[in-house]
Amino acid sequence: MPPAKKRTRTYDPAKIRTAVLAQLGHVEEAVRTLKPEQLALPTRLDGWTVRELVAHIGMAVSAVQRSLDRPEPAKRDAAVLDWPFATSGNSAAIADFTRRLAEENPDLDAYLAGVRQSLSEFLDRHPGSRLLETSAGAMPLDDYLVTRAVELVVHTDDLNAAVPGLDVPYDRQALAATTRLLADALAVKAPGGATEVRVPPYAVVQCVEGSRHTRGTPPNVVETDPLTWVRLATGRTAWRDAVARADVSASGERADLEGLLPLMS
Repeated sequence: MPPAKKRTRTYDPAKIRTAVLAQLGHVEEAVRTLKPEQLALPTRLDGWTVRELVAHIGMAVSAVQRSLDRPEPAKRDAAVLDWPFATSGNSAAIADFTRRLAEENPDLDAYLAGVRQSLSEFLDRHPGSRLLETSAGAMPLDDYLVTRAVELVVHTDDLNAAVPGLDVPYDRQALAATTRLLADALAVKAPGGATEVRVPPYAVVQCVEGSRHTRGTPPNVVETDPLTWVRLATGRTAWRDAVARADVSASGERADLEGLLPLMS
């Protein structure tokens, strides 16, 4: 996948910092209510239990601190939109680290509280322009925090799917950033203007090669809600299933996105 250069969407750094801490707080509050039998439930992630999923959520957020503890890269060589296409290369190592964390942190309440406190302190000490080495390359802290919002929203949804009735809330800013980043990633993967993808109220993008539409009703339109879009973009939901359930409306001969999804796993 070539580096992402076309899209220049920006995110409000203060809102993203607040959103990351808020979403982590929502998860922390929900995990505090879980019983041992609920922590042992399976999830939709590669054989992980709920306990391992929670450990992974903490790991994804504490990646900020681990990166800040390392020397700063000499120069930036990645954009936030490069990140979705660089998430699958080290899945085995991530799984091993996740399971080890779950074993080493039997008190998940204390673990998540410590992660949130540490993150808050690190963010107070470091400017958003500070470069971090990430799986996608060197990018500023402010950009990397957008990817942490995505991780939190995606895995909050995994948690809700695994534990019946849990219903962890989604911070509005975190969900908005996640929706927009994944919509923009589709436009990078399939550049063009033949199809309009709408995810109200957060994102509208043009994608897919073909004649660009300029006025009136576009001939090819895809529309869905934010959480369905997140699930499609991350492979939690299959395109055909979402269309069959009417979770997605797709009109026009170039509105079939099945071959372009998922965008990340």
